[in-house]
Amino acid sequence: MDDPARNAELALLLEVAGTPKPGNVDRRRDLDDLRFEHFLAGAVGAREGLDLAADGAAIGPAFERAIEGMAAHGENSQFGALLLLVPLVRAAREDLSQPVVESVVEGTTVADAAAFYRAFEHVDVFVGDPPADMEPLDVRRGADAVPALEERGLTLRGVMDRSVPGDDVAREWVRGFDRSFAAAERLADADGPPTDRAAAVFLSLLAERPDTLVAKRHGEAVAAEVTDRAAALADRDALETEPGAVEAFAEELVDRGVNPGTTADLTAAGLFIALEHGAVGI
Repeated sequence: MDDPARNAELALLLEVAGTPKPGNVDRRRDLDDLRFEHFLAGAVGAREGLDLAADGAAIGPAFERAIEGMAAHGENSQFGALLLLVPLVRAAREDLSQPVVESVVEGTTVADAAAFYRAFEHVDVFVGDPPADMEPLDVRRGADAVPALEERGLTLRGVMDRSVPGDDVAREWVRGFDRSFAAAERLADADGPPTDRAAAVFLSLLAERPDTLVAKRHGEAVAAEVTDRAAALADRDALETEPGAVEAFAEELVDRGVNPGTTADLTAAGLFIALEHGAVGI
């Protein structure tokens, strides 16, 4: 498959189909407000925006269109994943490498930032309160924040730079998508069908760094606890001793309402890179 938009859509589908993914929707588990079919519909709904990115459209409008389509068909299922995938799809027109992706995000404009803010009007996204000096740029203001963006001359890359503390999707934008590319390498090295690889890589990502969505919703102590437990379960010897442990952990986090959604976003980005590089096949 050599169409980046199709590979991005497939990456979203493979990510949600992987199981078990502790605390996340997968083909065996739903959350109270999000179900498996929402993610399937969201991936399909986002396709037009992904096509725009693949055709060379600016990042902001392509992202806004992807979110509009996702929200119309699948609620808020993949906002963070699409914020990673759109620049990756755009980069794939040239070469899907870290230097090219960095160039793509560095080339974003104030107009791209405005489109990013407008995307928040299509869907309810959980975000924390901004610092006092950033209140005019609170993303929950949507299009109402655009004049402040224009006054400050903030590009979309600049918005991401200011969002890094506490947001690992923004962190990818300013650090060359390093964890996304690392996830792709792990997927290439893993065994089994793509959905099994996705679940294993999800656990490895969760084990190495606390999930920032969990930290926002439940506090840093809970995020650290979840990561410590994932690290223990990611040990192959532990899994051989207790093969059902990850499944039990997945059920527990769903019951507690603890959703490591940022880790799922990174897994989707890694799947796209691996698909584009031919490291994962169907």
